[in-house]
Amino acid sequence: MRKWTLLEQAAAPGGATMTLHQSGNDYAIRVNGRELMSSLHHQSEDALAYAASDHLKSTRAPKVLIGGLGLGYTLKAALATLPEDATVVVAELLPEVLRWNSNPAYALAADALKDRRTKVEMGDVADVIKRQSAQFHAILLDADNETTAMNTAGNAELYQLSGLAAVHGALKPGGIVVYWSAGDDPRFKKLMGKSGFQVSTQRIRPTGGSGGSSGGQHFLFLGKR
Repeated sequence: MRKWTLLEQAAAPGGATMTLHQSGNDYAIRVNGRELMSSLHHQSEDALAYAASDHLKSTRAPKVLIGGLGLGYTLKAALATLPEDATVVVAELLPEVLRWNSNPAYALAADALKDRRTKVEMGDVADVIKRQSAQFHAILLDADNETTAMNTAGNAELYQLSGLAAVHGALKPGGIVVYWSAGDDPRFKKLMGKSGFQVSTQRIRPTGGSGGSSGGQHFLFLGKR
């Protein structure tokens, strides 16, 4: 059994406690002891960025919004696949998460955060979205409201018609939103369609740290404006 060392902790929304742990070269973030994300399996975070990059191959100076920094995998994948004239905005709610990722002593996202294409906006991604009008070529959201260990009112709204309308309005014409989900969700896909999106689905099979399958499937719901 792997031994994990507690490195950092912070107060999360709703009175929860968020902690950063390390085991060898691997890191994990937990909320009230429940694993939220880990470097052992980050295919879903990578896939969010790859889906957007595929859509933006012919777009000049693409501007992408990522909801939450996490362990930095979506940001790193976006920077690796987007052109040099891209702008990647990361909306992060917790200053501590930004501090952890910025710390060069941890093998997280310090270099990615220093990339000139990266911009960080502190606050709830839902609030960032509401302040924008036709600004982004892609919006990437992995705060699955059905399964995540940490929710905010803003996260919940992003899965409702009002939030979908705000996302639609924040995208440029032809832009794309990519939602991560732990499972298929026909009801939510119908809501996306009602909000004016052309909806498609991608399936992801997560893998464990050894490269083997960890079981189950995750889903990406893609909505083109």
